[in-house]
Amino acid sequence: MNKTLIILKREYLTRVTKKSFIVTTLLVPLFMVALMVIPAWLATRDDNQERTIAVYDETNMFLGQISQEGSTKYHFVDPDTYNRLKENLAGSEFYALLYIPGNIITTNRAQLSSPKQVPFELAEQIERRLSQIVEADKRQKVISESGVPDLEEKLAAARTRISVNTMKVTEKGEEKKSSSMVAFIASYGMGFLIYFFVFMYGSLVMRSVMEEKKNRIVEVIISSVKPFELMSGKILGTALVGLTQVGIWIVLLVVGMTVVQGFFTPESAQEMGQSLLQSQPQMGAVQQSIPEAENQIAEILESIKTLNLPLIIFGFLFYFLGGYLLYSSLMGAIGAAVDNDEDSQQLVFPVTFPLILSIILLFSISKNPEGSIAFWASIIPFTSPICMLARIPYGVPAWELLLSIFLLITTLVGVIWVAAKIYRTGILMYGKKVNLKELYKWLTYRG
Repeated sequence: MNKTLIILKREYLTRVTKKSFIVTTLLVPLFMVALMVIPAWLATRDDNQERTIAVYDETNMFLGQISQEGSTKYHFVDPDTYNRLKENLAGSEFYALLYIPGNIITTNRAQLSSPKQVPFELAEQIERRLSQIVEADKRQKVISESGVPDLEEKLAAARTRISVNTMKVTEKGEEKKSSSMVAFIASYGMGFLIYFFVFMYGSLVMRSVMEEKKNRIVEVIISSVKPFELMSGKILGTALVGLTQVGIWIVLLVVGMTVVQGFFTPESAQEMGQSLLQSQPQMGAVQQSIPEAENQIAEILESIKTLNLPLIIFGFLFYFLGGYLLYSSLMGAIGAAVDNDEDSQQLVFPVTFPLILSIILLFSISKNPEGSIAFWASIIPFTSPICMLARIPYGVPAWELLLSIFLLITTLVGVIWVAAKIYRTGILMYGKKVNLKELYKWLTYRG
């Protein structure tokens, strides 16, 4: 046992003190935040490139209806100018040419020509504006033909958008506000994290064993340490490295959530919503659909509180350790059984296939967390580290969670025994191709 602790300490300190570990631990959270924040920030920035679009309107219905929007200007042209621009648009001062045919009301189609690839946002902006004008024209005709007084006001009053607030009822009958989207994101996020950690740290164990085997260092180590002690020290040491990294990330996450929650109060969220509407006058058409969106950020943060965070953290740590020990034991056995990377890849895929299958099943689980697929995937030990963790945000019966934990621990004991038998024989085996028949012989060796 003392020798196992020595190996554990060496594995842990060697990896934790590496610059790559420190850099990765600090940069990954920043990278994840940047991955979410930067696209959102770029999406909210106005495109400041000035563009002038020539418009030829055969209907004369849009004249004066399309004006400057942001940095995009519209200039109506006559038929002669239109024909000239068709022949040499690239040599003109216009960015694009918008052709509105006389039958646009029946065809619902216009044409935008440009020497360059038109950005999606610009095309969507023009489509939205043309649609609003045509819709207003059609609505006005219906109102004038119907003869119903105040029809336009009545139609505007009839527009309705229903929002559904999800509530979670406790065993005591209390209702707490919840969010299906928050549960969905938490489910997917934790599932991918478990997959990433188990695969990454399990691979570290395999590569470490293969490296020592290739360099014949293991022959010296085995002379004073039992193979099982060596394997246990490597697996547990790498597990502590993973827990250290996860612990640091959890602390950073909690601190970040606290800072964000303190910043985005309901009052600040309301101010953000008002300033957004004031800074973008073109959004006036959708103002009626945003009365509750002003408090959306505050509501999401409030919904996070309704999640069973202690159970989620416990489940994450337990299934991370359980999944890691399960797959790292198998990966360590693979590293001991093979001599080169090519052979290891052939054995890694069958071992890690349940992990890949778990990721595939995440969508089905989030769609129906109480279904039979979700139940069996969260019970079977080789898929439960990801699938059960993905179900926890939705709420899992206690007996299912306990059964999943029991089966995972039981299977883990058996897998460690099998991996230790393979490791003991394979660690000193060189130059021999390994197949299932050979592995079975190693498992049946006595002594």
